[in-house]
Amino acid sequence: METQPHRLFGWQRLVQRLAATRLVSPLLAPILHHIDRPLMRLSGNRWSLTGALAGFPVALLTTTGARSGRARTFPVIAILDGERVALVASNFGRARYPAWYHNLRARPEATISIGGRERIYAAREAEGDEHAAYWQKALALYVGIRAYKAWVGEKRRIPIMVLTPREE
Repeated sequence: METQPHRLFGWQRLVQRLAATRLVSPLLAPILHHIDRPLMRLSGNRWSLTGALAGFPVALLTTTGARSGRARTFPVIAILDGERVALVASNFGRARYPAWYHNLRARPEATISIGGRERIYAAREAEGDEHAAYWQKALALYVGIRAYKAWVGEKRRIPIMVLTPREE
């Protein structure tokens, strides 16, 4: 797995800026995962619309539902950090946490598929200096994170989950 930063095309930066606006973000939030999930499955987890248009590393995260106990799969933007993967629970700047965050808090084990590779990970929430360091990596990856933080304001904090591969 690679480590950020990665190079973006100029048009991908433009797409990122548009996606971080109050006009476009609410349109993308309810539909992108419905497009990315099947595209990723069909491509062996190698291709997503989000990744192609905005240049993000996108992973398929499979968690166990906090209440249902069922497997739930979500395409998520991944901050790749060597063997670890960090996930920012910004939820497009919406007032609520993403479902996958609740699932990982309740059952801190998940499967991540990225770049055609699938592994089982243990999850924990980043705190203090670690959270600050991953927040900086998130800002470098996506300018919209700053807007999302402003939108949620004091309503909620934006947690970051750090996933570490389980020993085989």
